[in-house]
Amino acid sequence: QVQLVESGGGSVQAGGSLRLSCAASGATRSLYLMGWFRQTPGKEREWVATIRTRTSITYYDNSVKGRFSISQNNAKTAVYLQMNSLHPEDTDMYYCAASTRPDPYGTTYATPRVYDYWGQGTQVTVSS
Repeated sequence: QVQLVESGGGSVQAGGSLRLSCAASGATRSLYLMGWFRQTPGKEREWVATIRTRTSITYYDNSVKGRFSISQNNAKTAVYLQMNSLHPEDTDMYYCAASTRPDPYGTTYATPRVYDYWGQGTQVTVSS
């Protein structure tokens, strides 16, 4: 089992920055992928970014590429999402997720059902 706890959400004006953190505990050595998703009530969960825990290879949705950056600590027990140049449309609940599936062909890292563990979410609000 893996437990995930997010922090760092808040309110910011458009153009501002926030840094989200996700602390992982438990069987973290079993993880291959860690990612960030976001969701508006009533809508499907949307993928934002993923990092491969064993290689630090990163992937981003086109809507955040060049503005957001995902990283992990050396112990691979925390993942971060640095969000710059925030837009009002980035307003959402952000969730950290972790997967024990290796995704060897790079075809599933953006799919929510691939992730086994989820945090409780942290709210990000960007005002215009």
